[in-house]
Amino acid sequence: MPILPIDTGRYGTPEMRRIFEEENRLQKMLDVEAALALAHAEVGNIPMEDAKVIAEKASTRYVKLERVKEIEKEIKHDVMAMVKALAEVCGKSGAYVHLGATSYDIVDTANALQLKEATSLIEEKLVRLVKALMEKAEKYKETVMVGRTHGQHALPITLGFKFAVWMREAARHLERLRQCRERLLVGKMSGAVGTQAGLGPHALKIQQIVMERLGLKPAEITTQIVQRDRHAEFVCLLANLASSLDKFATEIRELQRPEIGELYEPFERKRQVGSSTMPHKRNPELCERICGLAKIMRSLTIPALENVVTWHERDLTQSSAERFIIPEACILTDYMLHLMTFIIENVEVDEERMLKNLEITQGRIMSEAVMIALTRKGLSRQEAHELLRRLAIKSQQENRHFREVLLENEIVRKFLSEEEIEEALNPKNYLGTTIQQIEQTIQKTKQELEIN
Repeated sequence: MPILPIDTGRYGTPEMRRIFEEENRLQKMLDVEAALALAHAEVGNIPMEDAKVIAEKASTRYVKLERVKEIEKEIKHDVMAMVKALAEVCGKSGAYVHLGATSYDIVDTANALQLKEATSLIEEKLVRLVKALMEKAEKYKETVMVGRTHGQHALPITLGFKFAVWMREAARHLERLRQCRERLLVGKMSGAVGTQAGLGPHALKIQQIVMERLGLKPAEITTQIVQRDRHAEFVCLLANLASSLDKFATEIRELQRPEIGELYEPFERKRQVGSSTMPHKRNPELCERICGLAKIMRSLTIPALENVVTWHERDLTQSSAERFIIPEACILTDYMLHLMTFIIENVEVDEERMLKNLEITQGRIMSEAVMIALTRKGLSRQEAHELLRRLAIKSQQENRHFREVLLENEIVRKFLSEEEIEEALNPKNYLGTTIQQIEQTIQKTKQELEIN
């Protein structure tokens, strides 16, 4: 009976869960055994006809998961159980199964095969997210909204600017993933302590042939295991990516507050329920799900980093931990990307509310613009700052529009006309290089994705 929410199907996409199902993992291990047998035959260590039998039988059509588990229950060794089950169905050719190899020649290389599939899926979804953010950055590049720092109104920005910032953050994760794959997707065929002694004089050639057949690179040098700095880098990368998704989701959650009401995650109005007791509720539950899963993702970095530490040429402390963290990291990251892309592609934007919110501070949000205008007319920057600080407080305390307070101040009127004050108070006039930056980052991202 399923226990964890990944197992029940609550979290995770079907295509990513399939990669880490027991049957697929068994098949990957059998694929490695088949490649090893054929490599031995190619260098003349075993008869080719026996290698071909092993390669044919190295399939879950013949080697059943139930039989492997039955043997493991008896001998208490999962890889040797697979070896025995494969040898059983190979007849006399079974004598050559697993020749010269150690368990983690098979396990680590099978891990790389699973990770090759998993990282391809993650990359595909990450590209889709980057494209979705790019489309929104272009669409809303001139949609003015409040920029906030410390949770307070700061200066005007555009919604497209916010999306462009997220787009570049996601694009950097894509670059990191592609770089990490080069170090992560390696296999080994090097024996009990890495010396390849059991594989004979053609050991390096055997390893090369096996990896070429499987579409992997051979690790440069290993002990009994591929060193776990590779896997730790990968899990930390995914946790970093998850934290960015957490950040995007948190921002949407904040902007969906009724007090703000500028952005909303998708909501199926005909059927979706927001609360079991409050019919009016429209909770940002998809974004909250992303934020919750990001906590799990960050927690996986600790065992991943601790797995780097090994007694001598290896111990077994990595094995139990990574049976959890590698599937979880891949499945949850893929699922979070799936959710976030859906949210971005279907996000609801209230542009009228954005304009209304710009006026909450009664023009005080434009105090810097007025300060800059004064300094251009000859007032010192420090004097202008102190003056506008006091006038902003006056505007707030007296609940009067900043414009009124500015117009009645003698120093301000000495330097600025009414028309110049109006111009300085218009948020659309104080966007700096916003549009240019958005367009430049979109162009850069298109080049990286090879989009015309």
